[in-house]
Amino acid sequence: MPNTVYPAERTGLLLVDPYNDFLSEGGKIFPMIQEIATEVGLLDNLRATVAAARKANIQVFYVPHRRWEPGDYDNWDHPNPTQRLVQQRHTFEKGEWGGEWHPDFVPQAGDIMIKEHWAQSGFANTDLDFQLKQQGVTHVIIIGLLANTCIESTSRFAMELGYHVTLVRDATAAFSKEMMHAAHELNGPTFAHEILTAAEVGMALNSSAGA
Repeated sequence: MPNTVYPAERTGLLLVDPYNDFLSEGGKIFPMIQEIATEVGLLDNLRATVAAARKANIQVFYVPHRRWEPGDYDNWDHPNPTQRLVQQRHTFEKGEWGGEWHPDFVPQAGDIMIKEHWAQSGFANTDLDFQLKQQGVTHVIIIGLLANTCIESTSRFAMELGYHVTLVRDATAAFSKEMMHAAHELNGPTFAHEILTAAEVGMALNSSAGA
């Protein structure tokens, strides 16, 4: 059981990239994460963590990746390798099913939608830091995809900005076990204040609410 207390008025849940392309059968990226997602119980743990946050009256922030549309990355000086793949695959295409929310993670009234990030950090070139500060958030719990890219980059940035960072090891996934190991056993401990399971997060939020 973690020792951290998560005051509802100071805690934010960051839900990163809950798109059909990542989380749904038929999604463009889903086959690449399916093995890990099944192994860790990704969908159930995402559902449980979001539900626990809502029950504890914690503010939910959607932290979405850029939805591809024609012209994206054209004539860029140096798009990164992932952006080149997005350009080829049309990942999270705007106006298409793959770029829509997984049906279990449709935003609810009161959720805060952050501006779309172009690369991996949910903070870079978005209003995430501003929105968190306006809500008085000091502690962030970060879930979604992918463990070793957007989750890690967003979490590192959050730490650099002074936030208390909690990773949820089974409410994320990656393309391989090696990537998951790197995210939670090698890299995560260098910047995250807590690395918990979804069950532990649920207990911590329930305990904090009781306190």
